[in-house]
Amino acid sequence: MTTTDSKPKPLAIVGPTASGKSAVAMAVAQSRRADERPIHIVAVDAMQVYRDMNIGTAKPTTEDQKLVPHHCIDLVDSDQSFTVAEFKQAATAALRQINEANAQAVLVAGTGLYLTAVIDDLTLPGEYPQVRSSLEAEPDTAVLFGKLFELDPVAAKKIEPSNRRRIVRALEVCLGSGRAFSSFGPGTGAYPENGVVQIGLLWSRDRLAARVEQRVQQMMTDGFLDEVKKLHASAQGVSRTAAQALGYRELFAHLNGDMSLDEAVHETIVHTRQFAVRQERWFRRDPRINWCSVDEDPVGEIVPIIDGHLR
Repeated sequence: MTTTDSKPKPLAIVGPTASGKSAVAMAVAQSRRADERPIHIVAVDAMQVYRDMNIGTAKPTTEDQKLVPHHCIDLVDSDQSFTVAEFKQAATAALRQINEANAQAVLVAGTGLYLTAVIDDLTLPGEYPQVRSSLEAEPDTAVLFGKLFELDPVAAKKIEPSNRRRIVRALEVCLGSGRAFSSFGPGTGAYPENGVVQIGLLWSRDRLAARVEQRVQQMMTDGFLDEVKKLHASAQGVSRTAAQALGYRELFAHLNGDMSLDEAVHETIVHTRQFAVRQERWFRRDPRINWCSVDEDPVGEIVPIIDGHLR
C-alpha cells in the first residue's frame, strides 16, 4: 500500500521471540528483483538497540547487515537507558531515510509497544526518574497496582496486575505530570487505520516452546556466556533497562554466584517461553494484524504471502 505521494508504507512482520521473523524478513529482502524497490529492515526490538548485546538479543549478524540494510540496532551503549520515545524518534528518522532512498521498509517487531508508538504515532509522556525510583522502592506490585487504580482506573483496566514495569510507568506519569496516564491520547488500544500491513507469525504453543529452547541452547553454543562475562566485567555495567534483557539477567545471576550455569540456562528458557506468551497476547489484541499459521518452515510458508502484499 502506498501513500498519496507514492511512497510505500512500511510492512510489519510481528510475532513472539523465536517465531522466525528475522529469517522471513531477510528472505523477503533477498528475493527482490532488480526492477523492484530494495528492502531495508527496521528492527523493532527493545534490546537490540544496545551495543555489545548481540547473541542474547538475536541481533542480525554482521553478514546479514552487509546483505540487507538494517536500522535501529546498536543505537546506544549498554550502560545507557533507552526509552520508547527515543526509539520512536530513531525509527521515524529511519523510515524517512528509507523513503528518501526510494526503498521499502519492513519492520521486524517483537516489542509491541515500540511498534505501536511508531506506526500509530503515539503521543508519549515524559520521563520522571525521581518519581520512578520512589515507586520502584515499593516491593509489592499489588500495592502499586492499587494506587494506579485509584489515580487512573482507565489505565489500570488495560494493564495486567502482574505487569510491574507497565504499572510503574503509568504511575510515574500520573504522579510526575499531574495528569492521568490514560489522558495522553488514545494509547495502545485504539488501533486506527494507518495503512501499514501487519503480518503475524502464529505457531502452536508447543512448537514455539521447542523453538525457544533450541534458540537458547544455540545461543549458549555461539558464546552467549562469554558475551555476558564481558558485560559483567565492564566498569560501566549495564543500565536498568538493558539489565532486563532475557538471558542476561539469568547469566548475571550465575556469574554472581546465585545459581549454577545449568540453572541459569533453564531459567532463561522458562522466562523466554513466558515472555513469548506475553508477546503473543499483546499482538493478538490488534485486529489489524493478518495472522498466518506456521507449521514447520516460516520462510517457505510466509515469504510468498508477504511477497503478495509488496507487489
